Amino acid sequence: MKKFVMAALGGTLAGALITTQVAGPLIAQEAEKSSNVYEQLDLFGDIFERVRGQYVEEVDSKDLIEAAINGMLTSLDPHSSYLGAEDFGDMQVQTRGEFGGLGIEVTQEEGFVKVVSPMDGTPADQAGILAGDFITHVNGESVLGLALDDAVELMRGPVGSEIIITVAREGVAEPFDVSIIRDTIKLVAVRSRVVGNTVVLRVTTFNDQTYSGLQSELKKSVEELGGMDKVNGFVVDLRNNPGGLLNQAIMVSDGFLEKGEIVSTRGRSAEEGERFNAEAGDLAAGKPMVVLINGGSASASEIVAGALQDHRRAIVVGTKSFGKGSVQTVIPLKGDGAMRLTTARYYTPSGRSIQSLGVMPDIVVNQPVVDPVEEGAEPETTSAADRARSEADLRGAISNDSMTEDERKLLEEERARTEETAKLRDEDYQLAYAVDILRGLSAVAPATP
Repeated sequence: MKKFVMAALGGTLAGALITTQVAGPLIAQEAEKSSNVYEQLDLFGDIFERVRGQYVEEVDSKDLIEAAINGMLTSLDPHSSYLGAEDFGDMQVQTRGEFGGLGIEVTQEEGFVKVVSPMDGTPADQAGILAGDFITHVNGESVLGLALDDAVELMRGPVGSEIIITVAREGVAEPFDVSIIRDTIKLVAVRSRVVGNTVVLRVTTFNDQTYSGLQSELKKSVEELGGMDKVNGFVVDLRNNPGGLLNQAIMVSDGFLEKGEIVSTRGRSAEEGERFNAEAGDLAAGKPMVVLINGGSASASEIVAGALQDHRRAIVVGTKSFGKGSVQTVIPLKGDGAMRLTTARYYTPSGRSIQSLGVMPDIVVNQPVVDPVEEGAEPETTSAADRARSEADLRGAISNDSMTEDERKLLEEERARTEETAKLRDEDYQLAYAVDILRGLSAVAPATP
């Protein structure tokens, strides 16, 4: 027993000696780091005083300090920044779904402002701004080298006023000017429509209204079709959806999942990680689903698409998404401002990070570029002679006596739905493709007793 105690004691002493030997250099290193930090802060103070006292024009000390803070944050990544009181107020209004502006979500790339996505029905959308466009000038003033917040500030202005932005677009040889009239942006987070027997849910943003809007719009369209048993599937359209609130993305994903992980976040240290799991209940009652995405689908949109894809709950169709796989925390500060800081990466249920990679669709479908009809030219029409002819068009053709009137009526309704989808291809090829997938799945689905 004594030997055991001694051995234990000896081990403790040895550990203490080793600790003592290592602790000295560690303490010295920490002291040196602190000293370097204080020296850098002294340097900042010296520069601040020299600028304030010797710059060619008088400058506002508050503006200088805010610019220094914002410079520190924006040097970290494209999504961290300082929000002054006005900007913080604007951000809070935006998450509630109404604000003034052009209606575009932007980021910064290669010194220019890059459009993540235009928002449905907004002035930018109506003016033809596309995801992936680069904004090089605002009212003739170059935005190259400007901080993103400063470039955004140039685009702000009174509702009803005109702004000229210069756009560089892939595939177009020269930059071109676009005139946009600023307006109040009222975001309807979710809209629905019925195409044949398919319910299409268009989700434009993830704000405070998104999940409640999804529930009400889904219910409305299901009732329009006459009940869930008449629905062959759902399309969730997340194209050009720039994202928004993380909790809303989780709620929307949960709305279609019965169980399992939705998303996990991992911060700088292990204890900062979180996992979010689905609870029982599927708004779509297990019906087949297609999720539509494109290069303008970012952040919260990618969380939903990734979760439904990993759980094989939906077929993801379209083109690769934007690839914003980071989480920003908005931290209120003194003076009514706030700091937007990237605090974590998020991971889909299978453990993949989509940061800079995006979500790859299960089926890649490009949206064809339709050549507009030249000004003054009449659109082509199809003559009666060019239309496909059938037996029924022949004079004196005998009638089909194998159907009752009710069966004939049902057939005509089915034909009308099919033709509606065919017309949709000219309007929106990707959506028509999604609807065709669901029609195909319903055609081969086993009959339920």
